[in-house]
Amino acid sequence: MAVSRNGHRENGSTGARRRGGSLRSPSIAIIGAGMSGIGMGAKLRMAGVESFHIYEKRHDIGGTWHANTYPGLTCDIPSRYYSFTFAPNPLWSRVYSPGPEIWAYLDRVARGFGLRERISLGTEVEEARWADGRWHVRTSSGEEATYDFLITASGALVHAFKPDIPGLSSFSGALFHSAEWDHAVPLAGRRIAVIGTGSTGIQITRELAPVAGRFELYQRTPQWIFPVGNRRYTRLTRWAYRRFPALNRAGYRLFQAWVERSIGSATVKPGLSRRWISAACRLHLRSVRDRSLRTRFTPDYAPMCKRLVMATGFYKQFERANVELVDVPIDHVEPRGIVTRDGRLHELDVIVLATGFDAHAYLRPLELIGPGGLRLSQLWAGEPYGYRSVALPGFPNLFTLLGPHSPIGNQSIFAVSESQMDYALALIDLWRRGEADAMWPSSEATEGFNAELRAAAPNTIWASGCSSWYIGEDGTPHPWPWTPQRHRAMLARPQLSEWEFSGGRSRAGELSRAAPV
Repeated sequence: MAVSRNGHRENGSTGARRRGGSLRSPSIAIIGAGMSGIGMGAKLRMAGVESFHIYEKRHDIGGTWHANTYPGLTCDIPSRYYSFTFAPNPLWSRVYSPGPEIWAYLDRVARGFGLRERISLGTEVEEARWADGRWHVRTSSGEEATYDFLITASGALVHAFKPDIPGLSSFSGALFHSAEWDHAVPLAGRRIAVIGTGSTGIQITRELAPVAGRFELYQRTPQWIFPVGNRRYTRLTRWAYRRFPALNRAGYRLFQAWVERSIGSATVKPGLSRRWISAACRLHLRSVRDRSLRTRFTPDYAPMCKRLVMATGFYKQFERANVELVDVPIDHVEPRGIVTRDGRLHELDVIVLATGFDAHAYLRPLELIGPGGLRLSQLWAGEPYGYRSVALPGFPNLFTLLGPHSPIGNQSIFAVSESQMDYALALIDLWRRGEADAMWPSSEATEGFNAELRAAAPNTIWASGCSSWYIGEDGTPHPWPWTPQRHRAMLARPQLSEWEFSGGRSRAGELSRAAPV
């Protein structure tokens, strides 16, 4: 079966091999046209798989780099490493590139691999049901299409979290979440409040504090800040990267080694990396000369327990006469502004909610329905979980890019996702060779993997005593609790003994350990 641009099935049989015994051609649906969806599409084309379609609920590609356009947006992973290995970019302007450059990079990759015409924009997949050996996909507009494989690439930080502050909707000025920035609102000379002190809040503060008439940052919990400079690449450097591709490859590996040996290691095990990152954060805090203000900026938990903020230039903004740190809790909002619990009214023109995302939503509200009526909402009645971050037990021919327990807390998600893409392709190749028609991880293997995760979680810095989005409803951290190198090694080759298979030929007796589904 071939898939047309609108995602509908064209004439032809998916299950039939081509003449001469060549590889079968699977039809594949990819949900999401962010980094992972674009990367998966490119990998499929490189593997010779042409019958695939990408669904994107937003009106353009790019995922988080399309949704987030706030002033000061910058990646906190070095851009040389925050890119696909198969599509190096010699054009980065800085070590840590601004958001528009990252979106432009993803757009170039999509165009270079001819993916734009394979994407349905503004199309949300509401349900995917496994029936008759295929996935039946239904969109919010009622369109339906059938595929052999389903790959979710919907991202981890997608659903904006908005705090339940009494009276918030009554504010008469401009009010928006950082991921829904209203660029029509003037900012110069205005009275601006930013609620939230994570990476986003700190980046916005650095950008808007110098231009605001009055700027207030509302802090519920102080954050540790790891100081990193953001050097601009010279024209000569960019020329050299274009002229000598080996420099780009070397730069990728250099920054990979730095990330993996610093935060990649420090978050999951004690040692020198954890000590020097902690020391650097504490030394950076000493740059706040006002002792009273420094005390208010000092967290009561260990560095990296929450997501570490990577920045310089934040603390000095509070030397400005027009900038204030507000750490008295918010009581309510009224039309004129924010009222704190000390009874003070902060009159404002703009309120920005830099309050992050629901990190545990994952695929929701998408409903997956597997064999026998098993629903994803039932499987994930508690916390999301899966098999080795790439698949779900009981759901055949399904792969989850950046799925539950992926190393998103201490690694480049490009590197994480590429490992998962290659893993998925290795299993899809079994189908292409006709060795299996359906495959899914066993419940026993999934339970064993998750038992290992729970046992390792207390050893991570995320379990050292703080409240963060890394912590699940069960009170334990849910990110990958080992080094990024271990995740890469784990996905280097599928362990077929941990998978169930049905159908297929030649090796069917070796592979098939379950009744057809």
